[in-house]
Parts: sequence; C-alpha cells; structure tokens
Amino acid sequence: METINLRRSIRKYSNKSLDAAAIKSILQAAMQAPSARNQQPWHFLVIQDQQKIKAYAKQASNAKFLEEAPCVIIFLTDKENLKTELMYPQDLSAAIENALLQAAALKIGSCWCGTYPNKERMMLVSDMFSIPQKFEPFAVVGFGYPSELEAFQFVDRFDESRIHYEKI
Repeated sequence: METINLRRSIRKYSNKSLDAAAIKSILQAAMQAPSARNQQPWHFLVIQDQQKIKAYAKQASNAKFLEEAPCVIIFLTDKENLKTELMYPQDLSAAIENALLQAAALKIGSCWCGTYPNKERMMLVSDMFSIPQKFEPFAVVGFGYPSELEAFQFVDRFDESRIHYEKI
C-alpha cells in the first residue's frame, strides 16, 4: 500500500535523466499487467530526445508540462493480433498503472496524458513520432525525477460513502 499511497501525478521534473535500468524496470512492470485472454496488446516507444519531447509538448494541448520531462513513453496498441478487441483499453490501462506504480517505487515522477480515444491526440502522436499504422497510440506518459521535494506525500482519498454492500 505504501507505493500506492505515495503515487502522484508529477508535472515538474528535475533535469536529471533516467538511466536504462530504471526505464527497463518501469517497462518490466508494465508488461506484468493482466490482459484479457493474455493478449498483451502493448508495445512501448521510449523517447528521450529532448527536441522531440519539446516539439510534442508545444503541439499537445494536454501535455505542455512534458517539455521538462527527461523521458516519455508512448503506450501503443498492436491492433493486428487482438484476441479480445473490446478489452484492450483495460489491458493498456493496467499496464500504465503498473508502470506508474513502479516509477513511484523508484522515486521517479510520472504523469499519464490521455490520448485514446481522442482521435486528434492519437493522430498528433502518430504523426509526430512516425508511428506505423499497425500501432494505435493509447497514452503518452512523462517520467522524470520530481523537482519538488514534497512530490511523494500521502493524500487520503478514501471515502467510505462511496462503498455499498449488497445494494445501492
């Protein structure tokens, strides 16, 4: 529970880059996510080129803060080999949550920028990063070490009034 309780969306990053081991650890966590019929529809595009990240941040209305991110991972859906097409959004969402939690465990900040199902955002990502048509952009997630010391502080979101037993 500790990592879950401390995970936050971090939008201000220091200029310290992520090493290959940290990125691999985050991606390993993502790939451990459950998926419908074990279809594992995910692919990942890791971007560390600061010019590419800044250019995307300037174009994306929902991702201006990524301009400071030392690393962006684009979560992609391989739509050619789906066993259960209607379930891939849950599969990718589970993979992203695993990645966010692993980043928090490593004291790396992250923020999920929704892309799917917004067609304009999906097209922007595809165009700016030359993504082949076989892949569909699902989300863009920024990763980096937080620039604020209080980034990983507990905020209690538990609300017992939202819990119902047997009937609503």
